[in-house]
Amino acid sequence: MNIKPLADRVVVKPLEAEVKKQGNIIIPDTAKEKPMQGEIVAVGPGKTTEAGQKVAMEVKKGDKILYGKYSGTEVTVDGVDYLIMRESDVLAIL
Repeated sequence: MNIKPLADRVVVKPLEAEVKKQGNIIIPDTAKEKPMQGEIVAVGPGKTTEAGQKVAMEVKKGDKILYGKYSGTEVTVDGVDYLIMRESDVLAIL
């Protein structure tokens, strides 16, 4: 992967949502909910305050996280889907 996030941004690989099947109903991919869990694959250097101080990131590569349903920007690199979002969009570390 050749993505290096800037400032307080992180690159997240969404985890696949569990498929639950009841009966013979087939749900198309477009109707499925977006996953809200992912794994961080890259972390930026951190935010710089107006005073010039670096604020360290609280998350690190490999962390499994929860994020908002519509957080981040979707990108595809080498056929793999990722999300790029700010650290503040991360709701919790699992």
